[in-house]
Amino acid sequence: MHFFSFRKAPTASYPGIPEEQHVCITTEFGDIMIELFPDNAPDTVANFKKLERSSFYDGLCFHRVIPGFVAQGGNPKGDGTGGPGYKIRAEFNVRRHHRGTVAMARAADPVSAGSQFYICYVDLPHLDGKYTIFGQVVQGMDIVDRLRAGTVMERAIAVP
Repeated sequence: MHFFSFRKAPTASYPGIPEEQHVCITTEFGDIMIELFPDNAPDTVANFKKLERSSFYDGLCFHRVIPGFVAQGGNPKGDGTGGPGYKIRAEFNVRRHHRGTVAMARAADPVSAGSQFYICYVDLPHLDGKYTIFGQVVQGMDIVDRLRAGTVMERAIAVP
């Protein structure tokens, strides 16, 4: 006779990543709720949450908004050239670029991401495997659709 024990599967734990697995970005148009994927991009999620906890994103804008492509933000200079003062390595993974995908922007060097991220307006399969996908918009894509270049991220905060 065999006895089986059913327990809740343990969740992955990564240093520097609080339990909250969502970040809410507030804009003048409303809130964008992002689910994070620490199992696919642990270092990128840890970096994003570190920046969120330090209020890095608060007051920054979406500096690059291209309907039918992406909305990009997280640049303290507001011109696409700024970052947090350090770079992180890309964590290419099996996730795909679909509408609402959140990924890290970077230069050609795979160790050039920092704070800039983008949200896909449409499926972008030509980007698959070339950028670190670390989240997905789970609420507020209608808000993303209303973004324009210069829209301010009033606040980014982790939520359960």
